[in-house]
Amino acid sequence: MTFLELKPLTKTQLNAAVELDRLCFGGLWTRSGYERELDSSNSKLLILEARGVVDQPSKSLQPQEFLAENSAGGDWKTVSTRQNLLVGLGCFWSILEEAHITILAVHPNYQRQGLGQLLLYALLRDAKRHQLEWATLEVKPSNQAALSLYQKFGFTEAGRRRRYYKDTGEDALILWRSGLPSQEFEETLANCYRQVVPRLAQWGWQLENEEWEIGNRKLGIG
Repeated sequence: MTFLELKPLTKTQLNAAVELDRLCFGGLWTRSGYERELDSSNSKLLILEARGVVDQPSKSLQPQEFLAENSAGGDWKTVSTRQNLLVGLGCFWSILEEAHITILAVHPNYQRQGLGQLLLYALLRDAKRHQLEWATLEVKPSNQAALSLYQKFGFTEAGRRRRYYKDTGEDALILWRSGLPSQEFEETLANCYRQVVPRLAQWGWQLENEEWEIGNRKLGIG
């Protein structure tokens, strides 16, 4: 199992954040851009850091193969290549009563393992804690995996920005999720969390903290 820690981004991880940004978005934000976000009281930056992962695993691995490759066992040569790695990065801006999600990135070698769902859960959980009323974001219409993820959390289409993405010329769908303070949203968060934990375990991920809070309740892992 590989331990996974969710925590705020700090200046010590800036280089890793910029590199992950480059891998996922081709360099959307610069180092100075991330520094400005860290200094802003209206910006919330969270990271997922994996402890002791195998450097550059194959993207073609199936869950049990990935688990074996990242297990604690193995010869000393394999262990010597292990490192802490930033595998996820998320950000939202607090704008009046809105949480505007600006970044949701998962390392290309670790996508489709549940990390994006865990990170989005954490961002929305924090938005709820900050007593924000709704959440918004932009996404490419062609990004079906992301659209499916956002729909799990109750996002719906609210509009479209024409030719928003400079790299492809695609429009951006504007997605909206209202009712963050509601009991219904709290249950949605709880359900999404319960769904993702077994998926993470299937891929060999172990959450660092055994309990995560939602509202006034705690959800144990498992």
